[in-house]
Amino acid sequence: MQFKAVLLRSILTLSLAAFASSQAVANTLTVFAAASLKNAIDEITEHYEADHSDSIVVSYAGSATLARQIEMGAPADIFISANTAWMDYLSDRALINEPTRFNLASNQLVLISHTPDAKLTLTRSQELLDWLDNEYLAMGLVESVPAGIYGKQALTYFDLWDPLKQQVAQSDNVRSALALVASGEAPLGIVYHSDAVAEPKVSIAATFPTESHDRILYPVAAVTESDKSTAAFLEFLRSEQSRAILERNGFLMDSQQRD
Repeated sequence: MQFKAVLLRSILTLSLAAFASSQAVANTLTVFAAASLKNAIDEITEHYEADHSDSIVVSYAGSATLARQIEMGAPADIFISANTAWMDYLSDRALINEPTRFNLASNQLVLISHTPDAKLTLTRSQELLDWLDNEYLAMGLVESVPAGIYGKQALTYFDLWDPLKQQVAQSDNVRSALALVASGEAPLGIVYHSDAVAEPKVSIAATFPTESHDRILYPVAAVTESDKSTAAFLEFLRSEQSRAILERNGFLMDSQQRD
């Protein structure tokens, strides 16, 4: 009887030790990611969690909002921005682990319409003005949201910003601008190609040429204040599986952005 009691205690001790060990190894990582990445990152994290003990919690918002939250001490482990400027902003303040930084993907800027199969010529400014007909063009905030910054650059390139700036409805992230067009509240909007292909209620009316705006890049980095092990998830983001998911969701991948 005494032997059985000792054996049971030994088994219980080993079980508790194994459980404690598994708990110590497992991470719960908090990722702050640009809103335009939602579909792709949701899919990537699902695949990652299927093969790893880590849990991933993702907070989506505009890059400016997320960067400022990190600056104020929000408990993020990884930041994925929709432009280099907001990552540089945190880097300048020593708030990201610079050696972990890399570019995840790139994107295209497009003009979308609520009208199916709409096609517009960007060089014909009057055509765009007539299409709006005193209604609003949906965009991200042009001074802080990356898609809005790129959008203002592109409109300026085509001499459209001054005629249109009074008709711009600015949103705090690109997905909100997308929603305005999808719902019909705005007839046109400027979003990323990945946003447009994710929403069946909009069509791509035109694609802005790359020379009309700064290159759209999505830099990734671990947050300096994080005490979690981020290496495995960062490596997974660079994997062929993640690249395929990003491409399928409308993002662009090339050898340059892996440097």
